[in-house]
Amino acid sequence: MNETMNTILTRRSTRKFLNKPIPDEDLQQVIQAALHAPSGMGKQTWQFTVVKNREKIQELASVIRTVLNREGYDMYQPEVLVIPSNDRESPFGREDNACAMENIFLAAHSMGIGSVWINQLQGICDDPAVRQVLSSLGIPQGHVVYGMAALGYADDEKAEKERIGRVVIVE
Repeated sequence: MNETMNTILTRRSTRKFLNKPIPDEDLQQVIQAALHAPSGMGKQTWQFTVVKNREKIQELASVIRTVLNREGYDMYQPEVLVIPSNDRESPFGREDNACAMENIFLAAHSMGIGSVWINQLQGICDDPAVRQVLSSLGIPQGHVVYGMAALGYADDEKAEKERIGRVVIVE
């Protein structure tokens, strides 16, 4: 099996991270992978906000916890949070960001970095308290956040999971 297929087939979501920094060179490669994702009509209306400050990550987790009334929510305490945001008016923003997120996850996994998709901001990024934190992180007012990538070295081990999706081949 080639390296790309191995990376795709072995990646798992990580929900427990070690307190261990991710080297800047590796993080830069992950961001390059995001920037090279497909974008509808090549518009690239996204922004990637990389939050390395764990206190700021927990500030965002805290406001999400409050707005969604999710006691104990902490985004799994990642080492880094990558927040793709996209122009609210972009007709392909959600899809573009999903492609970028997949590139982030696969690139991270290829370097031994764990990841998990955080989707809580989808419906609440315009809540005033949430928007205040997003603005403090440099996310433009006219941008929406469909999902975030929590990154760090895994402190858990995931077993193979049976894939049950249907496949229909029409010849």
